[in-house]
Amino acid sequence: MACSVSLTSPICFHNANNAKTALNPSPIKITKATPRSRTFTQFAIPPLSTAAADFVSVDSTTIAVIGGSSVAALAAVLTLTDPERRRQLQAENVGGGDKEVVREYFNNSGFQRWKKIYGETDDVNKVQRDIRLGHSKTVENVMKMLTDEGSLQGVTVCDAGCGTGCLAIPLAKEGAVVYASDISAAMVSEAQKQAKEQLQITNDDQSPPPTMPNFEVSDLESLKGKYDTVICLDVLIHYPQSQADGMIAHLASLAENRLILSFAPKTFYYDLLKRVGELFPGPSKATRAYLHAEADVERALRKVGWKIKERGLITTQFYFARLVEAVPA
Repeated sequence: MACSVSLTSPICFHNANNAKTALNPSPIKITKATPRSRTFTQFAIPPLSTAAADFVSVDSTTIAVIGGSSVAALAAVLTLTDPERRRQLQAENVGGGDKEVVREYFNNSGFQRWKKIYGETDDVNKVQRDIRLGHSKTVENVMKMLTDEGSLQGVTVCDAGCGTGCLAIPLAKEGAVVYASDISAAMVSEAQKQAKEQLQITNDDQSPPPTMPNFEVSDLESLKGKYDTVICLDVLIHYPQSQADGMIAHLASLAENRLILSFAPKTFYYDLLKRVGELFPGPSKATRAYLHAEADVERALRKVGWKIKERGLITTQFYFARLVEAVPA
């Protein structure tokens, strides 16, 4: 899913010879499998010692950032809680596994929460506003990846996990023929509404009218067809690695020229923050969140004959995502 609000900021490009190496977590860095590379200026997670005041209860798809001295203390009490039991109860309540929990969540309380985050309302807290910013930067960088390769006029794109249309609508504005889907009927309905409002044709508009995206309620496993480009943003967080491998293979089978993925990267640092965040799931029911090592994603791509062409890391205080563009090897 992506953010519909326009929160753009200048993106600075530097020659690779002048790029400086930063400590992890670092500004977003986009690299290609060529002698030339690009570096984006991007927000980074502040030192943990300065972030204690920003610790907020959120759902499990949001990672809490806490003070450095608290990390060790909270890590010591992780065993005193049982988030897995909480997840089992959620699955029992909806009569299924992870997929049913995700569908139920994003059709009800999760829809209301994320609709605000993806929208332009001021009725969001500091954490939600920060996630909105991070998500919008992911969409912005994806659009730049695509438009840097040329015009999108007539290019077929599958937006797998479209949310409220935050990426599908900008793609349509650029002339792409967009097939967009989401597991949540509520999300799809909102995306259709947003598309109708934002893609209205005015009489004085001399550019070719955009093609309305084709929205459909569907899980990733049920997607079919062939597209020039397949994009799946921030959806793999709902799949364990054992299932993510198959999902990456399936998405690659739908793409002819390009596959763009974003996912929460699995490192010791981020894994600890996720586990701490699970201690404080907030008032609404939360979904299970899975982090993925970049090496595992790259291995899954290579297994089906694809290679990573471009990669980057997008981080804010409460949002982090690894962004990769893959092409046939």
